Amino acid sequence: MRFNKLDLNLLVALDALLTERNISRAGERIHLSQPATSNALARLRAYFDDELLVPQGRQMVLTPRAEALLDPVREVLMRIDSTIAEKPRFDPSTDTRSFTLLVSDFTTTVFMQPLIERLFHEAPGVQVHLRAQNARPVEQLEEYGADMLIIPEQYVSAKHPSMTLFEETYMCVTWTGNPHIQGQLSFDDYLAAGHVVADYSGARQIPAFDGWFLERFGVKRRIEVTAPTLASLPSLVIGTARIATVHKRLAQRALQYGLPIQVWEPPLEIPVMRQTLQWHRHRDKDLALQWLRERAVEVAREI
Repeated sequence: MRFNKLDLNLLVALDALLTERNISRAGERIHLSQPATSNALARLRAYFDDELLVPQGRQMVLTPRAEALLDPVREVLMRIDSTIAEKPRFDPSTDTRSFTLLVSDFTTTVFMQPLIERLFHEAPGVQVHLRAQNARPVEQLEEYGADMLIIPEQYVSAKHPSMTLFEETYMCVTWTGNPHIQGQLSFDDYLAAGHVVADYSGARQIPAFDGWFLERFGVKRRIEVTAPTLASLPSLVIGTARIATVHKRLAQRALQYGLPIQVWEPPLEIPVMRQTLQWHRHRDKDLALQWLRERAVEVAREI
């Protein structure tokens, strides 16, 4: 099908090329061979009379014309999907549907198991794919790589609808044999201890919690251990004099597993975290996603 002499099938290829900025990865994304993707790029270059992607060192970068096309092309494809591709009805007991959710390891640990269990009984034909969030989760959502995103409230985008799922507080965790903290945990004890923290960056960056802590108290925690997951923090204080500040549900789960840890109320006031569900604005009327959101809210009330 053509519109103003443009083969509309090329819009899908254009979106993949502008997003991936790599011919091989773009081809994998839309299930085309590398030669076929290269051919699509050549046709797009001819239509727009622009190179669109140009080599810069070992990478490909977008031309100014390509930068200007990036958001409008994605917007067009999303509108097509939300108005034409979606089914006018959804019956969870019989329909098949694949849902992709962007989640953290905290969400996976405390929330996804009861949600998936609920979906298994109510919608046996539904598939659920959990994907790790990158440093820009809202961009993942906007690129249509996921149906929904679960993140703390402060990271949601004002461009898309969202709702609060549940609130979470924090606890401090130490080893039961910690020689320096027995009986009570004071603020001085907290500052004196080495800290175990989660760091998703892979680089020596100050985590978000530490940015808030430094701004609030004017001091830095002494970070001695970093880990790629929040759920691992309680176990990493065992056998040491270190401390971890973790979500309350994770601390309670670690106690249920029988870890030799002591859980303390923090000796400082830490803001409550509001875990939030967000979805793309063009998917707001998707009946299947409406149903999934309702199930998520029900499960959130129970955890």
